[in-house]
Amino acid sequence: MDKIPAVETAKLLMAEAVTWSVMKWLREKKTVRKIADQANAALDQMNQSVKDRWPVNVRAAYEALVKQSAGNTPRHRDELEPSPGNGDAFLTAKKIKEADTEAHHARMDAEETFDIAEKQLSTALAREGCRKAIRSWELREKAIRKAEALIPPR
Repeated sequence: MDKIPAVETAKLLMAEAVTWSVMKWLREKKTVRKIADQANAALDQMNQSVKDRWPVNVRAAYEALVKQSAGNTPRHRDELEPSPGNGDAFLTAKKIKEADTEAHHARMDAEETFDIAEKQLSTALAREGCRKAIRSWELREKAIRKAEALIPPR
């Protein structure tokens, strides 16, 4: 996976932002939010682009796992259970789903930390939010690299 400019820009900004004062945070919070949103959107787009190139069996297994985690019950019992024909695809998709879930939780944690920091005007929490945001992007990039490994060679 090539480095994504929007993510690299956001990482640099967040690394710098850990030294900001409260006044600087108040002035720059909209810019930080915009840059973070752009990084998240770029990662989402890259992630979807990679998964669109997966083999059909892996994509189907992943989609079944997504439906299951969303609370949707499968129509057929074998939709979520590995069988001799789809066992590898299911296990592979499960590993990617776990990586995606970890990255998503990290992103939500970072966003929650920023929300609390803004309400409390806490630079300590804002700094922690920066660290968490960087970590969430790193986890997302790691998950995308794992997903890329499933793309068949041309």
